[in-house]
Formats: sequence, structure tokens, C-alpha cells
Amino acid sequence: MEQYEKVEKIGEGTYGVVYKARDRATNETIALKKIRLEQEDEGVPSTAIREISLLKEMQHGNIVKLHDVVHSEKRIWLVFEYLDLDLKKFMDSCPEFAKSPALIKLADFGLARAFGIPVRTFTHEVVTLWYRAPEILLGARQYSTPVDVWSVGCIFAEMVNQKPLFPGDSEIDELFKIFRVLGTPNEQTWPGVSSLPDYKSAFPRWQAEDLATVVPNLEPLGLDLLSKMLRFEPNKRITARQALEHEYFKDMEMVQ
Repeated sequence: MEQYEKVEKIGEGTYGVVYKARDRATNETIALKKIRLEQEDEGVPSTAIREISLLKEMQHGNIVKLHDVVHSEKRIWLVFEYLDLDLKKFMDSCPEFAKSPALIKLADFGLARAFGIPVRTFTHEVVTLWYRAPEILLGARQYSTPVDVWSVGCIFAEMVNQKPLFPGDSEIDELFKIFRVLGTPNEQTWPGVSSLPDYKSAFPRWQAEDLATVVPNLEPLGLDLLSKMLRFEPNKRITARQALEHEYFKDMEMVQ
């Protein structure tokens, strides 16, 4: 670790601390993520293994670059490119964010998974609550990439509204916030929903609101895209590839 000089702490999470640092060899500013191993009886946390393996595979202009992995006693250091602006802070400070040409990069892949077979049995407790898809909230153990499209839809609306779309403080509150906007699902709007483990026939019956009143500053093409990202039925939700090909993005240059 002699190659890297810590400058300041810029974040802290469940498994470690992130520092702004300098690479002494190149004088480049980098980010150091320290993963604690002191409390781990079974070695390196699975979240760290996932993050390292996925980032080593993925090379894309919108994904943070992992430069190096350094293992020392009782800790692992991940060396990332340094991103000088946090998305949420930028959204809070820049009302014109949705129109900004700023380059967005994905980071923190601790809960990410590689996928091959589209549907597998996973844990119930994934995805930050405000961006959690309804099938997960209702207890589905089999889910796939549509849950990510739902999350992106929530972030899309948040970028436009400058506030979270479904800021629930518990799983049931999150569900009810979704239902108040999109309507309470039933077998007609979401075939099979009543068979999900946490679905209750006693749920309050809300009618769907017009998305144009929920996200009033979004143009019609954007509202069309958002509505397709926030479909209840996962198999009917727009895919990531289809979303990129949507008319809303027709005049935008994509990063390769």
C-alpha cells in the first residue's frame, strides 16, 4: 500500500471506508475502498467478491474502473478511478441535472450479480428500499433483470422531480406508496400477483394516478418510457435494451 497516499475519507459503509487518495507513482487521484475483514469468520465478504469479479469483467464508459486489488492482513483495498461528484449531491445542487450532459458512472456493485439463466431463486432482501421492485416487496424469490429496470425508472423520476418517487420507510409503506401512484395491483393488472407470498387481499384499493401529474416536468416521450419501466408485471416491463432504443433517447449520444 506504500504506492497510495490517503488524502481524506469520503465515505463509509457496512463493510468498509472509502478514501480519496493519490497514486504516488503516477500522481493520479484515485479512490481507495478499504474492506474490513476483522469481523469475517468466513473470509472475504461475498459482496466484495461479487464487486471485484464483476468489475474485472465489465469495461464500459459508464462504469467506474477498478484499477487494482491489494490484499493485506485483515483488509482488502480496492483501487478505483476517482469520481469527483456524487450523483445524489449533484441532483440536489443542480436543478437542471436532467438536461445536463454530465457523464454518469455506476459504482458500488456489492449486491450485484452476474446472470446467465434469466430467472433464479435469490434472497428477498436486496435493493435499497426506495428503488425496490414490487415483486421483491411482495416476497418473490425468483426475479431477474426487470427489477433493475424498475430501479432505474425510480431514479429517472427522481432526477426530474428532484425528490424520491417512492420514499417508503418500511416495506409495507414502500408498497403503499407505489400503490397510491400506480394503483393497487390485482389479477387483471398483474396476473399471478395474488399468489406472491406477501400479497394480501386486504390491501387498500387505490386507483392509478396520471403519471403526468406525478412527474409534471417530464415530456410525453419521457412519460411513455417511465410508464414502461414501472409496469407491475415484470415480464411486461421494458428491457434495458428496449429502453435505450426508445424515442426519448433518439437525439442523445450513447457512451460505448
